[in-house]
Amino acid sequence: MTSVDLKLAAPLDRAANAAGAPHAAQAVTGGRVLVIGSLNMDMVAHATRLPMPGETLQGERFVMAPGGKGANQAVAAARLGAQVAFVSRVGMQEYGAALLQALSAEGIDHGAVVQDPAALPGIAVIMVAREGGENSIVYVPGSNAALTAEDVANAAPRFSVGSVVVAQLEVPVPAIQQAFEMARAVGACTVLNAAPAMAVPPALLALCDWLILNETEAAQLTGLAAPEAAAQALLNSGPKQVLLTLGAQGVLLASAARLRPLSAPRVHAVDTVGAGDTFVGAFACGLAEGRAPLDAVRLGMAAAALAVSRPGVQQAMPRRDELPVEFSNPA
Repeated sequence: MTSVDLKLAAPLDRAANAAGAPHAAQAVTGGRVLVIGSLNMDMVAHATRLPMPGETLQGERFVMAPGGKGANQAVAAARLGAQVAFVSRVGMQEYGAALLQALSAEGIDHGAVVQDPAALPGIAVIMVAREGGENSIVYVPGSNAALTAEDVANAAPRFSVGSVVVAQLEVPVPAIQQAFEMARAVGACTVLNAAPAMAVPPALLALCDWLILNETEAAQLTGLAAPEAAAQALLNSGPKQVLLTLGAQGVLLASAARLRPLSAPRVHAVDTVGAGDTFVGAFACGLAEGRAPLDAVRLGMAAAALAVSRPGVQQAMPRRDELPVEFSNPA
């Protein structure tokens, strides 16, 4: 890993709103969240259902919008009032300027996003079914695959004591390892969303305060179909705590003390693409503002439930005043 001298961060400044943004950035009311992750342009086709293999299906509408698991989680946390900084690498050949402008519109500090003039950004091709809101995604990493440990080390001023550092697996593992080592050095909490599913090195798992993944990803990683067995196996692999998201069924929290299922709010799902990212970002926001873990999980579920009840990914993510009254203010 790259060697770096760590200093406590100065307060993060909210970036100015981009011209023409549909909403003003959420007022900063909570703690600090630092996201290391992907920045993509999402290309989304909506149809009545998902096509069968080999089938051509006429769609209903098409949308292009900023995305990437990292950017999505950063937006979810910022919408709820967290101070959010983002570390990534964006290709500027196509869409790069628009992706950075979208972060600015949400008040996200993107000063540590490396701009690569010779590369394309990540692209996600997404199909969404009107019936049930289910989705299928093909992800091409583009410039995200070039994020290095050195890029992360250069973001050292954005790591701070008491903050929450979040990463996903759409950027290279060495960059995440560097980030979590730096987080440990300053006493920050670490959250790894192990998606898309792939083998995670034991050294990285040992640096995870929280490991979050859905039941499909958990089954792929462990070979165990039962969520309880998969959660226990993942917990035994090194992280301090595991959160297994179960869609409409809620969340399974696994710790050394117990396995605890938590029920999700019941909603009519319109579009589930951003559910996981909304949950992770809101959960990180809750931890950063000092909520107890169970309360942070409930905040994540409340935000995700509202997000899936309307179309889109980032545009569907709720603001603080849209949540139930018990979550209307930071802890």
